[in-house]
Amino acid sequence: MSIQIQNLTKLYSRAGSTNQRAVDSISFSVQPGEVVGFLGPNGAGKSTTMKIATGYLPPTEGTVLVNGFDVRTQSMEVRRSIGYLPEHNPLYLDMYVKEYLRFAGSLHGLSGQALSNRIADMIELVGLGREQHKQLGQLSKGYRQRVGLAQALIHNPPVLILDEPTTGLDPNQLSEIRQVIRDAGREKTVLFSTHIMQEVEALCHRVVIINRGKIVAEGSLDSLQSATADTITVIAEFEQELADSTMLALLPGVQHLETLGQGRYQLTADRQSDLRAAIFRLAADKNLTLVGLKQQESSLEGIFKQLTTNQEG
Repeated sequence: MSIQIQNLTKLYSRAGSTNQRAVDSISFSVQPGEVVGFLGPNGAGKSTTMKIATGYLPPTEGTVLVNGFDVRTQSMEVRRSIGYLPEHNPLYLDMYVKEYLRFAGSLHGLSGQALSNRIADMIELVGLGREQHKQLGQLSKGYRQRVGLAQALIHNPPVLILDEPTTGLDPNQLSEIRQVIRDAGREKTVLFSTHIMQEVEALCHRVVIINRGKIVAEGSLDSLQSATADTITVIAEFEQELADSTMLALLPGVQHLETLGQGRYQLTADRQSDLRAAIFRLAADKNLTLVGLKQQESSLEGIFKQLTTNQEG
């Protein structure tokens, strides 16, 4: 009931140029009863890794075991073991909700009263009661995601792989689906990707951060915060946009500068730097009106930006 990835590499052939290395010799595992967030910027290799783990793509090198089965040689056993919600949720929009779930369940060998009971359970679990008699094409994006999650769960798989499962959900729906994932994580192996950092903080036992095909961090949120404790982040807000923001980047100890808009700038520096005092002195020297200055504690979002932005270029 686990996911074990060892030295996984995926190359894509590109005509007239060197092969693109979408995933570059990564290794990590997800254990039963564990919910792991798989994070990274667009194009980092998350979806490619998930597609390999579900048997949709072959690996170029390395080993992937899902529930003890090898994706190369035991693809059908792997597919029976997982519930998968891909990034772009594929649905037959002319089918009705119950019809589609019956179809999905039948593909996994369910039938008769057992299938009908399971469909009813899934409709209740993901909150599709009011929409259960509609065609999929009539549903909002959020409700389509719920249908996708229901089909991933309908055969009660030991492993769940969810690629952006909460896309398109409103705040109320987010809370409900988070609870579904949290409950599933008590007895299943769950790997899911998301760009919503609050979701990861609320659900995950561990996170794996990937950038440009390589894992740049792995561990609990506490351990990642400890690993990045040598930096501080300060938000400086001026009355108006600076004509030359590079003056901030040149302050002693600054490692990264991000323009947030409307006169706001986010600076990351080593913890030994007296950054707030330096910004205040700069504003005074340059006759700039400083209207806000706040030091932030390390958040997952800040850690994510630091680990993925600093690797670019």
